[in-house]
Amino acid sequence: MPPNPAPRQDSVLPDPLSRELVPRLLSWYAENARDLPWRLSCDPYRVWVSEIMLQQTTVDVVRDYYARFLKAFPTVEALAAAEESDVLKLWEGLGYYTRARNMLRAAKVIMEKHGGNFPSAYEDIRALPGVGDYTAGAIASICFDAPRAAVDGNVLRVFSRLMAQDYPTAADKKRLAGQISALYPKGACGGFTQSLMELGALVCTPSSPQCGACPVSMLCRAHAEGKVDAFPARRAAKEKRVEALTVLILTRGEEIAMRRRAPVGLLGGLWELPNAPGHLDGADAVAFAGRLGARPEKLIQSGRAAHVFSHVRWDMLWYHIACDAGAPALSAGAVWVSPAARREKHSLPSAFSKLLKQAGLDA
Repeated sequence: MPPNPAPRQDSVLPDPLSRELVPRLLSWYAENARDLPWRLSCDPYRVWVSEIMLQQTTVDVVRDYYARFLKAFPTVEALAAAEESDVLKLWEGLGYYTRARNMLRAAKVIMEKHGGNFPSAYEDIRALPGVGDYTAGAIASICFDAPRAAVDGNVLRVFSRLMAQDYPTAADKKRLAGQISALYPKGACGGFTQSLMELGALVCTPSSPQCGACPVSMLCRAHAEGKVDAFPARRAAKEKRVEALTVLILTRGEEIAMRRRAPVGLLGGLWELPNAPGHLDGADAVAFAGRLGARPEKLIQSGRAAHVFSHVRWDMLWYHIACDAGAPALSAGAVWVSPAARREKHSLPSAFSKLLKQAGLDA
């Protein structure tokens, strides 16, 4: 059985919601849709790129990344032929780098299995690496007018308030996706998907929702009951594990010491500044630099920074240490990297690039 099978036609939402929601939202969207670059085309490759980039990221952040990515890789064929290092470099700063790796894998699948044509069937889209129910629904509805719901956080919040109920489990979300899919209007599936996304992004926001500007507030149970702020129910955030790190900013003239992380795990395969667990004092940090073969000459400055991932928080103590210009090749996988190489090839995650900025160096 394919994932997220087609919804039964009797799995519908109650009247008048099921009768009035679609026309009201489509009318509102026609007048209020933001002018976003990925809405200029229904090309599935471009929609796919935007949907993957927008996961766990904001529209304002994605705009420039989207333009640069499409300039470098204008087609799925171009992406499939790319080097992973080039793809990761363009992704630098967006985070969740597995998304970029999965896009490269998916592009190769499209070339090898689908002859370079982006698949149109929901099941084939869903089978691509890195594509889940939401992304498959978005592409299928926007690009191929398929009645497939795309239930992300925005859409889930909208319906939690419309129905005045929570959808806490995967089974609940799947049931809701089926109910929404049954509403899709033939010939306007893409517009309906995007109207729901837009309503959640602009009006039915997590805090201070603009109920007075909502085109479907008259259909909203939570609004009628004065309980908009109660839905969806807020769940206590899971406490993140804290890891202490000492990070070395080793400079040799304009060059900076970098090394590649292990291929699996957090930030797997990306470049990093040399680091060690725990917080070292200045003398131990200089000794650490020496063990890397850096020939430290002067501890210039130090600082503190934090970086938060989905499950862990890094508490970083960093040291900027100037090294002998004649220092030989480094050990433990570290290399000296020029500013040009950093800009062109070496993907340095924001967890580390922010330290270079703190130190007043070109990130």
